Amino acid sequence: MNRIEVVPRRTVGSPGGAGFGRAPAFETETVRFGETHVRAGSTSPWHHHGLRTLYAFVVSGEIAIEFGPRGNERVRVAAGDFFRIPAGLVHRDVNPTDEEAVVVNAMIGEGPATIDVGGPDE
Repeated sequence: MNRIEVVPRRTVGSPGGAGFGRAPAFETETVRFGETHVRAGSTSPWHHHGLRTLYAFVVSGEIAIEFGPRGNERVRVAAGDFFRIPAGLVHRDVNPTDEEAVVVNAMIGEGPATIDVGGPDE
């Protein structure tokens, strides 16, 4: 293709569990690029991204990402922060604030984008 493709910003819908809206802008077999809106006070199910590594930038708001044995580790990322989640790392996203967070992300790799699991030790 010898043209620039523009995807206008659109209303973000499901899937992604209560409090989460995902809107992919571009998607191929190995790249998924889009944005996620995390509503205030929401927590995602425990999940991982299979063989995909997630690279992200927090546009607004703040989220915490829980991971590690029994989910005991936590990092907080806020507007202006970049972060990376390695392929296969079980985690969940938490918005502990009273404002929505917006995250722009790219998943690189093959396979399903999100795989829900029962907990961090499964």
